[in-house]
Amino acid sequence: MASDKRAYLKPLDATDSNQQGIQPPDRSSAVNNYEQVLVALRRVIRATDLHSKRLSKHAGLTGPQLLIMRTIRDLGQVTIGTIADKVSLSQATVTTILDRLEHRKLVYRVRSTQDKRKVHAHLTDEGAEILARAPNPLQEDFIKKFQSLDEWEQTMILASLQRVANMMDADDIDASPVLHVGPVLREDGWKADAKS
Repeated sequence: MASDKRAYLKPLDATDSNQQGIQPPDRSSAVNNYEQVLVALRRVIRATDLHSKRLSKHAGLTGPQLLIMRTIRDLGQVTIGTIADKVSLSQATVTTILDRLEHRKLVYRVRSTQDKRKVHAHLTDEGAEILARAPNPLQEDFIKKFQSLDEWEQTMILASLQRVANMMDADDIDASPVLHVGPVLREDGWKADAKS
């Protein structure tokens, strides 16, 4: 019995494994996995970029601008703080975007008559027209598909993407749930590290 165990535990050399139909592990597939991950990341970035360009071409808006305008439309008379909370951007970023939209006459702001500290944002007629013909934000389609997945699969995707963000040293980058490619500027919500 002991000799049988030794024979069973004896490591196979390459000739033994080939004789028994067992192939040694293919190390090249592990090397190619990182390439497949990078290709998948590039596809996500590219899809986001193409959607941003289509949004800009059809409506002249960026993703965050569209999201803010939709929030104003959906909530009616709304404060900047409420918009910021709803779209997960800082109040400073929302104010900067509203400045741009107001300059284009797509929104206007009015100080509250009941509380002078509050300012409410409203869509202009032109803003409402542009919003009506703008394509849906890319994340809306993604959210519908994501929510149709089983909870275990959602959790797996979340954990994997959080790990990827960590591996890319992106843990401290301020980001909203808006799929948008554009300039990364401090005024657009970018939190630079302390060294810069």
